Amino acid sequence: MVKIEDLLAILKAKESESNKNKLLWILAVIGAVAAVAGIAYAVYRYLTPDYLEDFDDDFDDDFDDFFEDEEEEEESKEEESKEEETKEAAEAVEEAVDEAVEEAAETAEEEKTEEEKTEE
Repeated sequence: MVKIEDLLAILKAKESESNKNKLLWILAVIGAVAAVAGIAYAVYRYLTPDYLEDFDDDFDDDFDDFFEDEEEEEESKEEESKEEETKEAAEAVEEAVDEAVEEAAETAEEEKTEEEKTEE
């Protein structure tokens, strides 16, 4: 009987070992399929063009143009205000010069009339 029990134990060990081998083969096949799928996806991503990058570049260009237009408008407004300020300053200087010339002319006339009075 001992031999029969030994044979039954050996048979059970082979069955559990064969179950382990089946599980190992199933896991190996799944791993191989996953590896092939990963490689295929990597090749696909490498070979396909990046359309989104082109879209982003175009969008950035349009977006920058929009802000450049605003900046140009602000700069032109600033230039116009500076031009107005310089015109106003030039007019103020011109008025001051005219007043100074008039005052100098008046004082010259007054001195001339005083000299004529003193000569008489």
